[in-house]
Amino acid sequence: MTRIQTIDDQNQWNRFFEEEGSPSFLQSWDWGEFQQRQEYGILRLGVYQNQILTAVALVIKIRCRRGNFLFIPHGPVLRIKKKELKLKNILLALIDYLADVAKREGFSFVRMAPTLENSHENQRIFIDLGFKKAPVYMHAERMWVLPLDKQEDSLLCEMRKSTRYNINRAKREGVIIEKRTDKKAINDFLELYRQTAEREQFISFSKKFISDEFGAFHRNNNSLFIFAKHRKKYIATALIIFTKSSGFYHQGATSHSPIPGSHLLQWEAIQEAKRRGCRYYNFWGIDLPGRTPKNWDGLTLFKQGFGGEQVDYLPTQDLILSPKYYLTYWYEKYLNWRRGV
Repeated sequence: MTRIQTIDDQNQWNRFFEEEGSPSFLQSWDWGEFQQRQEYGILRLGVYQNQILTAVALVIKIRCRRGNFLFIPHGPVLRIKKKELKLKNILLALIDYLADVAKREGFSFVRMAPTLENSHENQRIFIDLGFKKAPVYMHAERMWVLPLDKQEDSLLCEMRKSTRYNINRAKREGVIIEKRTDKKAINDFLELYRQTAEREQFISFSKKFISDEFGAFHRNNNSLFIFAKHRKKYIATALIIFTKSSGFYHQGATSHSPIPGSHLLQWEAIQEAKRRGCRYYNFWGIDLPGRTPKNWDGLTLFKQGFGGEQVDYLPTQDLILSPKYYLTYWYEKYLNWRRGV
C-alpha cells in the first residue's frame, strides 16, 4: 500500500535526505525555506510504502508569467534498489496526489526534474505515466562532477595541464583567496555578478534572490562566498552550497581580468568541500546541445579542466493537466529561441 503524507519534521526530512545521498541541494529542507522567502508556496511530501518512508519530494507552487504549475526540482529523492524498482508506483502515487492539488488550486501541469539516470528504462517509465519532455530545463540536466575520494596531490595530477598551470600562475601572481559569510560579502559578490551578466548578456538574479539563497543555507553553515583578490581588487567570486555529500558551485562571477583567479578559487572550493567530508564537488551544469545556450562551450571547457565525470539526468518532464499548458509550452519555446538554445 502506497500513501502520501506531508512532512513537517525537519529532522526527519534531513535524516532521509542525507541517508539517500543528498543528491541535490534543491531537495534540501533549506531550499524549501529559500523558496518560501521568494514567496512561493511549497509542499514537503513523504511517500510511504507499507508504512516505510521510501521517497520525499519538495514541491514548489509556481505562479508566474510562463504559467501556473507544480514543480519538483531534482526530485523526488528515492529509497529504492535497482533490482526491485518501485519507481513507477512512487511516481503514480505522487502524480495522483498532485493532480488533486492542481485541480483545487488552479495549476495546469506538474513538472518534475528528476536526478535519475537518463536511461531508456527511466524514459519508458515516464512515458508510460503520461509525461512528456519539457520544452526547457529548469535546473541543470547535464552535470560535471568531481569525486573527492583521492588525495589533493592526485586531484591536481588528474586536472588538465593548463588548469593546473593556471592555478599555480594565480598563486605566483599574488592572488589571495577569501572565504566569507559576512553581510558585505553579498554586495561584493553582486558587484562582480552584475558585471558578468552585462558582459555575457544574461539576466542576473536580484539582490534579494542571492541574499535569500545564501541566508537560507547559511543558518546551517551550508553556504559560503569565496573570492579571488588581486592587488586589492576582486577578480572572481562564487557562491558554494553544501550538503552532506557534495559541494555545489551554483553561482559565480568574474571580472575581465587576464589573471586566472577563477582557477585558484575553484581549487579552494574543491579543497573546502573535501575538508567538510563531502564525497563530490559538483560544478553544476555544462553544455547539453539542444537544451542549453550555444555559448556554454567556454564554461564547459573550464569546468572539465579540473577532472571529473559527466552525469546525465533524465530531461525535465511535464504531466499535462489542462489545455492551458500549451500557452506555457509555446512561451518557453520562444524563450529558448531568445536564449540561443
